Amino acid sequence: MSGSISKLGSGIQKIVDKFMGCGLSQEETRAEGERYVTPGIGEVARRVAAESVVLLKNDGMLPLSKEKPVAVFGRCQFDWFYVGYGSGGNVHAPYYVNLMKGLDNAGAAYDRELAAEYRSWTESPKYKANHGWWGHWPFSHPEMEITDETLRRAADNTDTALVVIGRAAGEDRDNRLIQGSYYLTDAELRLLDQVTEAFAHVAVVLNTGSIIDMAWTERYGNRLSAILIAWLGGMESGNAVADVLYGAVDPCGKLPDTIARRYEDYPSAANFGGKKFNEYREDVFVGYRYFDEHPDRVLWPFGFGLSYAQYEFGAPEDSVRLPEADNAPLRLRAEITVKNLGFCTGGQTPCSKSRTSVALYCRRPEGNIRKPRRVLVAFAMTQELAPGEAERVVLEADAKSIATFDADRNAFVLEAGQYEFYAESTPIGGFSTEFRVLEQCTEICTSSVALRERILSDLNKGTDPVSKESVSAHAAEILDRLTDADMAALTRGHGMMNSPLGTKGNAGVLGGITPALREAGIPPIVTSDGPAGLRLAAYCTLLPCGTAIAACRDTALAEQLFALVGNEMGHYGIDIFLGPGMNLHRNPLCGRNFEYFAEDPVVTGTMATAVVRGIQSAGKAACPKHFACNNQEFKRNTNDSRLSTRALRELYLRGFEICVKTAAPLVLMTSYNKVNGVWAHYNYDLATAVLRGEWGFEGLVITDWWMQRSKSPEFPRLRDNAYRVRAGVDVLMPGNLGKSAHKYVPDRSLTKRLDTPGGLTRAELRRTAARVIRLGEKIKSDK
Repeated sequence: MSGSISKLGSGIQKIVDKFMGCGLSQEETRAEGERYVTPGIGEVARRVAAESVVLLKNDGMLPLSKEKPVAVFGRCQFDWFYVGYGSGGNVHAPYYVNLMKGLDNAGAAYDRELAAEYRSWTESPKYKANHGWWGHWPFSHPEMEITDETLRRAADNTDTALVVIGRAAGEDRDNRLIQGSYYLTDAELRLLDQVTEAFAHVAVVLNTGSIIDMAWTERYGNRLSAILIAWLGGMESGNAVADVLYGAVDPCGKLPDTIARRYEDYPSAANFGGKKFNEYREDVFVGYRYFDEHPDRVLWPFGFGLSYAQYEFGAPEDSVRLPEADNAPLRLRAEITVKNLGFCTGGQTPCSKSRTSVALYCRRPEGNIRKPRRVLVAFAMTQELAPGEAERVVLEADAKSIATFDADRNAFVLEAGQYEFYAESTPIGGFSTEFRVLEQCTEICTSSVALRERILSDLNKGTDPVSKESVSAHAAEILDRLTDADMAALTRGHGMMNSPLGTKGNAGVLGGITPALREAGIPPIVTSDGPAGLRLAAYCTLLPCGTAIAACRDTALAEQLFALVGNEMGHYGIDIFLGPGMNLHRNPLCGRNFEYFAEDPVVTGTMATAVVRGIQSAGKAACPKHFACNNQEFKRNTNDSRLSTRALRELYLRGFEICVKTAAPLVLMTSYNKVNGVWAHYNYDLATAVLRGEWGFEGLVITDWWMQRSKSPEFPRLRDNAYRVRAGVDVLMPGNLGKSAHKYVPDRSLTKRLDTPGGLTRAELRRTAARVIRLGEKIKSDK
């Protein structure tokens, strides 16, 4: 949407914000206090944003010379999109660096008269950017028309130009197959026509959070010297892009998604946007897993990204091994040599050193189960390498990364045959194996009758699930003093966003939400929206979006960045960071793709691990979300994601599995949608059987904000909160069943049938209460 917003907009905004997920109007969430900047965080955020830039094309135009002026076209040079809209992006940054400010900071020469014309136009009341309201964000902003006179004057001063094209993203709505959203507008295409005719060297900078149509690049061909995707880079965006344009940082970002020739080429194109459900008919053939069989439908493949340097990949003989270990999961190990062959930049002098990521892929034997031609196994970033310098990189991964889910056996298996490995596209060896079962799985997505029997069996296996090993002696003592009503209160948040029990602008509070609980020694546990920074009524760091972090592929740098975010949480009294977002980029139109990482579960799980480790290294809790299959914003509260167990396990759960097993997040959030007919916040198979039973998760499971009322098909006397607790989803957030935004509303649905035939058991209630108390101990120990 790029048109004007009616005067009714602000009123609608207040209603929608309070009752559909934002919680506060823009007026109520204005930042207060000092423009605080966490020490060191700006520099690290800038580095992540710079290293996330993906260079799609460069004929030698880049890097630019600071002494040679450049003409910059496109309103987003000033109206830069720093992040997407919604709970995952509305952060009040202490400062913002757009592209032109970045050029100024770099000391670069540019056409100041042209820039002044754009600035004047974008600041005029008629053309000033309009940011819409909740769920009605703009897709882009209208572009300024360039007169022939302006174009001639600019071209007389330089032969080099940048064209900046921007796209917004936002929660609670998806992108659309219209101009100004997925497609370029006529005004943008006219601008490209004009600039490519008038200037010998033209680079396009794409400021976007997700993939848009790129078919227009074929139309312009060699008239475009360079193309780069700068993503939504946060408050340091302009500095980061300037670093790449002028060679202070070598571009080393890699595409987290495939760029297809046409939208219709994406395998999910015909099965996206459904009102009631979406059938994942593409099964496991998502992204490059599909396009490897259809290379003619690809403009730029997954993992693509040029550099100012050239690299060579190699490996010693037998570099890939599958070492056996007694009573331990089978793991892969590969050694890869990466050598910087030197810079190839058309004459300009770039940075003295550069770095790149290296990815390990596997081609598996065909066997009896149809498979994608290759799968990503692992990846890592090199150190900075001077021309001629080499580094040996060791990559390790769970052998499950090359396994196939066998639906008939309900197990992950290695089919017999030869497994070939590649460093990027360079063969580096392999091994052969006999058929073996790696992991026998719990049977999920079964009938209600079968699920009921499994749940009853699980309930009968133990006595009180709260043991001395699961909580401290102090926590057990607190638990023994609580009434049923107290324990029931621990299964809910305080009932509202911006709770008075926490920092102003918080997303909600759980734990010590009543006077009785606080008197018992249970503290309020305060949450903040993420993942692009803390969304509070205060000045907080605005981070690069999730897609940018995935393109960066530097796990150590991401962990360093989010450790600093953890420090910022301490400064503002925040305990739980509601991020990272981990849903796969199943379709390029999903409105929240900017919050998520990639089309691939290994990239997703690996980068999420870095985020979680960073946050939790500061003594705070990370909360990966949305578990699972939240791949569409349209009708997200009621839509059913229908998919095979194989696709669920190999793709949509796999990233969460990697993160849970390697980073041990303290909290995890369910999704709004149904998964094969069952809402995620009532889904025993996901929240208990898989998450806790198979993966060993020991943390707290919370809902996304509010949930759908429902009765349990398996246990008709259970509904709503009781149904949720039995499923293993511990806490309803922000806490009220109805969408009351201003007060805590008691609810007796958990206790009125407690320990009665067909009702919730007291042991289940104690189990959930214990998890909340245990979380409070872990994240409050430093206070």
